[in-house]
Amino acid sequence: MTLTAPPRLLLVHAHPDDESLWTGGTIARYASQGVHVTVVTCTLGEEGEIIPNSLAELRAEAADQLGGYRVGELRSACAALGVNDHRFLGGIGRWRDSGMVGTAANNHPRSFVSGDLAEQTEQLVQVLREVRPQVVVSYDPNGGYGHPDHIRAHEITMAATAQVSEVARVFYAVTSRDATEAGSEKLASVPGVPFRLPEPGELPVTDDAEITTVVEVRDHNPAKLSALRAHATQVSVWQNGEGADSYALSNGIAQPVVGSEYYVLAKGPGEGADTDLFGGLADLGPIR
Repeated sequence: MTLTAPPRLLLVHAHPDDESLWTGGTIARYASQGVHVTVVTCTLGEEGEIIPNSLAELRAEAADQLGGYRVGELRSACAALGVNDHRFLGGIGRWRDSGMVGTAANNHPRSFVSGDLAEQTEQLVQVLREVRPQVVVSYDPNGGYGHPDHIRAHEITMAATAQVSEVARVFYAVTSRDATEAGSEKLASVPGVPFRLPEPGELPVTDDAEITTVVEVRDHNPAKLSALRAHATQVSVWQNGEGADSYALSNGIAQPVVGSEYYVLAKGPGEGADTDLFGGLADLGPIR
């Protein structure tokens, strides 16, 4: 296979904030190295819960303006991470946040999960053929934690990348059990954490034996934290100045910000991919 240079990374995420939560450090690292980074967001996140009380009337059952507000948050987050190119799948507003399993939002006429899989796949194929990324990132078959939109993002990513020969590797973004547990233990020893510490097994994680690729992002966590702060309707961030940083979603459960981000190789050659999404791929040269 002949690969095209410069290196191109494309990430398929379900909602605004997922790019920062799951892959923010990775995006910032590769963008800083000159990699062309494209983020495809599948919905506007209209069904998200809202943390600040002052913005509560944006929610879906009230003014239903959260999606538009989150577009602004996403733009700020992408700027913080150094994203070169952002797209909404099918165009802005084409697909709507489906909400959690079994909610009425699943049946909305524009909900992502009830949309036509072939149409959504073709929309992503068009982006892939235009961008020609060597590496694509999305979620595992369970969507990381079972959200219908994450699962659908996985489905269209696997279907679309199978049709585009330029894609050399596909990865699932996951969270490490060992790193999450170690980070949570560290938070437990630090005074002043404003969030509830997680109970054992409460956070979604992947066994480290399944993880194929560990990307070091510690130097890029400041950018990740800035991006997370941009998503203020969805994420609260706490920093203690001594490396015990954390964030919480609307459930108020502390999640540690760790020094690496974790992936499972789903498609493509594994040689060289243990610490670098592009490692070992031919014709790219070194990524500095």
